[in-house]
Amino acid sequence: MTYYRIGADRGDMLSGVSGVVVHDHWQPYFTMPRVEHALCNAHHLRELQALSEIEHEDWSRLMQTLLRRACHVEHLCRDKQQAPDQRLIDLITRRYDAIVASGITFHKGLPALRQKLKKDGTPRAGRPKRRVGHNLAKRLGDHKEAVLRFLTNPDVPFTNNQAERDGRMMKLKQKISGCFRSLQGAKDFTLIRTLIGTAKKQGWGVIQSLMRDPNDLIKELRTV
Repeated sequence: MTYYRIGADRGDMLSGVSGVVVHDHWQPYFTMPRVEHALCNAHHLRELQALSEIEHEDWSRLMQTLLRRACHVEHLCRDKQQAPDQRLIDLITRRYDAIVASGITFHKGLPALRQKLKKDGTPRAGRPKRRVGHNLAKRLGDHKEAVLRFLTNPDVPFTNNQAERDGRMMKLKQKISGCFRSLQGAKDFTLIRTLIGTAKKQGWGVIQSLMRDPNDLIKELRTV
C-alpha cells in the first residue's frame, strides 16, 4: 500500500511517504527515503511501441510482448487470489534479462552519435550522448526489480493509471473553469472528490458515504 501526504509544494508531496511508490521514473522520486519503487509499465509500453514502429528495433517488440504477457499472468493470478508461480516468475525474469541484453548489444553495435564539442574542439563534459532506445534498454536493465515488482507484490499495480484517473477530475475542473472563487471552495471540492474516490474504491455507496458521519468513515477505513 502507498500513502501520500500532500503539502504546499512538490517538495512536500515527496515527504512523509511510505510503502511502494509507483511512478514514471522522474528522477527525484528515487531520492525518497524508506520507500520501494515500482515503475509504471504503461509508460514503458508506449515507449517500446514507438521504438518498434518508428525505429524498427526488434528487441523493443519482444519486450513489449513480454510485459503484456506478464501483466496477463498477474491478472489471472489476482482473479484466482493467488500469487504467480515462482518458476513462472523466474522464466519471465530470464527472458527479460535476455531481451535487455540484446537491446544494449544492438545499440553498442551502432555508430556512436556525434558528440557536442566546445569551442576549442574538445568534447563537452558529461556522459556520451545515447540514442532513445539505448537509454530505455539501460533503464529497464538498471531498474528491473522496480519494473517487475507487480509480479512479486500483489498490492503493486502494473501501471500508475489509477493515480492519474484520480487526478483527472481536478484537471478537468481547472481546464473548464480555470480557478475557484475562494480557497475554501477549492478545499471543499478536493475533500468531496477525495471522499467519492475512496467510496468507489471501498465499494461504498457514494450518496450514503456523503451523508455519513466522517468519523465513522475514518474508523471503517482503519479496519480495512
